Formats: sequence, C-alpha cells, structure tokens
Amino acid sequence: MTAQPPPRPPATPAQALSAMDDLIAAHLVGQQEMAQRLGLNVTDLTCFAYVLQAGENLLTAGELAIRVHVTTGAVTGILNRLERAGYVSRRPDPHDRRRVRVAAEPDAVARAHALYGPYYDRLNALFADYSPDEIAVLTDWFTRAKALANAYREELRDQQDTD
Repeated sequence: MTAQPPPRPPATPAQALSAMDDLIAAHLVGQQEMAQRLGLNVTDLTCFAYVLQAGENLLTAGELAIRVHVTTGAVTGILNRLERAGYVSRRPDPHDRRRVRVAAEPDAVARAHALYGPYYDRLNALFADYSPDEIAVLTDWFTRAKALANAYREELRDQQDTD
C-alpha cells in the first residue's frame, strides 16, 4: 500500500499569491548571493543556468537571448563576460558557420553543482513529500505561470516602446 501524502491545509488564492511573493523574494535574494559567490551578476548566472540546462544540446547565442529575453547584442556582452570568467566557451555550429554554440566549461559546472547541489537535494526531498498528482499540478502551474510572466513582461516592453 502506498503512503498517502499528508493533508494540505486549505488556502485561498490570496494566500497562494502571498506565499508565491515570499518565495520569489527569497529566490531573488538567494540568486544574488549565489551569483556573488560565483563571481557573476544575476543575469549572467541566469544565462549560465540555461547553458547548463541545455546540456549536450548546445544553445546558439540567439536561442540563449530568447530564453533570457534579452537582445542578441546584450547576450553577446553576457557571453563575453562568461567566457572571460571561464564559465563558457563558444564553439562553431557544425551546420552553420555563421553561428556559434555555447558550451559550459567543466570546472565551472563543478563549481555551480557544488554550490547548488545541496539546495537541489533539499528541494528534491521537499518534492518527495508530494504525490505524483500533486507534482503534476505544481509543474503545470510553474509552466503556465512562467508563460504568463513572460507574456506580461513583453506587454510592458511593448507599452514602453509606444510611450
């Protein structure tokens, strides 16, 4: 017999939004501290995280710009800083010589894993307290909330461009 997850206390949408705001604030402060420990700024750390997430499917600079929601010019500056700091290297795209792909440097991967590993272990332990159905709901919510946040940010940028 499978153990049932503990009952969850009832919550209103307002309480969920408040909890989300608190999580985001804690995450922002935490990311700033993590970036400082790695000698990076938060935007550069975010780009490096996407490079790590891609793994062997190396991203192009353009793909990275789309994921981080910055211009290709801005991502060039980010990649220059990450490369100088020893976090990434640029490799020619085997299918298109005009493009480069971004690879994480093994030493930098090890430093990031050493810093984030214990935190992710704790998050995985927290997820273990949830049923597969609950994790599916969380994953759906995170995915949809990210899309909503990105769309709203684009709306704000469009409004700024027309002002």
